[in-house]
Amino acid sequence: MISKKKAFTLIEVMVAVMITSVVIGALWKMHGNSTQKFIFLNTMQKNNPYATFLLGNSAKYGFEKSNIDMRILVDDFDLDSDLRQRLKAIKVKISYDVVSSLDDNESMILEVGKTNMEFLQTKLSLIRMRLQ
Repeated sequence: MISKKKAFTLIEVMVAVMITSVVIGALWKMHGNSTQKFIFLNTMQKNNPYATFLLGNSAKYGFEKSNIDMRILVDDFDLDSDLRQRLKAIKVKISYDVVSSLDDNESMILEVGKTNMEFLQTKLSLIRMRLQ
């Protein structure tokens, strides 16, 4: 008589467990990567509007090769006290690099530069032009 198989063999169970664990591991890694990217984008989204507003409207900061803090920028603007406190708590390093300079040998110099803002987790750059 031929006996019919009523259960899985040990090898079949081990292969099924191995395939399941590989799939779960891959999904877990994808979830971890997407969470890290989401946190990074969320941080940039919070910092970007304040930083571009403060530097874009400040003619005296960000055009020199020095490092300043967000507290110095905030003091020059008339802001709500809650917003001022939140902005002062942000740690940022601001530096400026000259990308190109055009001199017409008279009294005008056109300078194109890049202001870099380094937060704890993100970095933001702003291209700026000025006429001297």
